[in-house]
Amino acid sequence: MKYVFLIFFMTLLPQYAGKSLRRDDPKTFEDIKNEIAGYTDIAKAIIDLAVHGKAQNRSYGRLAVFADTIGPRLSGSKNLDAAIKYMFSALQEDGLENVHLEPVKVPHWERGEEFAMMLEPRNHSIAILGLGSSVATPPEGITAEVIVVASFEELHKRAQEAKGKIVVYNEPFINYGETVRYRSQGAVEAAKVGAVASLIRSIASFSIHSPHTGWQNYQPDVPRIPTACISVEDAEMMSRMSFWGTKIVVHLKMGAKTYPDSPSFNIVAEIVGSKYPEQIVLVSGHLDSWDVGQGAMDDGGGAFISWEALSLIKDLGLRPKRTLRLVLWTAEEQGGIGAEQYYQLHKENISNFDIVMESDEGTFKPSGLGFTGSAKARDIVKEVMTLLQPINVTDVYDDADGTDINYWMRDGVPGASLHDDLSKYFWFHHSQGDTMTVQDPNQMNLCAAVWTVVSYVIADMEEMLPR
Repeated sequence: MKYVFLIFFMTLLPQYAGKSLRRDDPKTFEDIKNEIAGYTDIAKAIIDLAVHGKAQNRSYGRLAVFADTIGPRLSGSKNLDAAIKYMFSALQEDGLENVHLEPVKVPHWERGEEFAMMLEPRNHSIAILGLGSSVATPPEGITAEVIVVASFEELHKRAQEAKGKIVVYNEPFINYGETVRYRSQGAVEAAKVGAVASLIRSIASFSIHSPHTGWQNYQPDVPRIPTACISVEDAEMMSRMSFWGTKIVVHLKMGAKTYPDSPSFNIVAEIVGSKYPEQIVLVSGHLDSWDVGQGAMDDGGGAFISWEALSLIKDLGLRPKRTLRLVLWTAEEQGGIGAEQYYQLHKENISNFDIVMESDEGTFKPSGLGFTGSAKARDIVKEVMTLLQPINVTDVYDDADGTDINYWMRDGVPGASLHDDLSKYFWFHHSQGDTMTVQDPNQMNLCAAVWTVVSYVIADMEEMLPR
């Protein structure tokens, strides 16, 4: 009898070649494509509501009221406290679920009064913005001759000349990632050669006499000297003067203070999943900003389209299978302090995080997503992006970018960041120019649509993205 069964089984093999005989076959990529295609109507409904319907311009309007009312939101400041209280109430009033605050200890630095004056070869007021964590000058200020360099390499070659002087860096802007090291390390490198202060050409691709601030880092074994950013125009002017052999003398006065760390909060709100509530799709932006401008672009726009994603899904009566979680980070500008503490608190559940998404490079005209993850996950995300063909935002770029989601991506969680037109982003970044005037309501509508379609579809698919 056993031979009869064996013959029968062998006759079935050609029929089932390449197929599992189990009932619960794993999904093929073609199955996943078909599943994603099934979201076409929902994606269109999201786009219509965000771009053409009742929610049109909503994220812009919400942000305008917030930015105009609260203003800039530096870590440790009363303005940031007010912003957190404002958003906590707003998210509750919007009817989102599990709205709560998660405590964080954040740096508290204040710039105080600051100014710089060129005394030789003529009197000229230099526009400055002290860099985060900078120490103050002595109460009477610092008056010293200037040495202008274009790079760290030049500084080290001229180390003997730099002792007792103010180092002015006139480094050319290549791109933010490469050039920002002069802001973060400029004071340390100047102090190593005995300089008394450093002034750094702003990390900006365009300037109208506008200094741009940002965080900088001291080293424990190197003297701490005052440091600030100056405008591109003043850096280039002093570079020309130096080339001609003109002696330059500057008086610098800075009243910066660093206080003990202050209590703050990450803000969390959710739409709880209908089938796998323990699994998380996280959308985010940071609520803090620098103490200049309004923090409308960096990162008000990213925070408010992340809120808008949950609002649009709620308005359409949708409830994805997984929990869609909004996190508004605190103290991102100081190096992702709020995000790091959130990661430490939640990393024990890392296997339940499906994807982490952060928008922190403006909300200008979008072109797609930056994505970090496995090749299989990337192929799935590419299919999800085809749902955005109605607004022509379908590209997937290498590598997601976001200080606040890096902790998760380093541990293998897929990550995504909004990819938009950055041609003018660094005109306004960390400057007085970062105001609501930079924002465009139509572009924010498109960004909100992208953010919502991607987050909803990934949250509602039957399977998590492959690691």
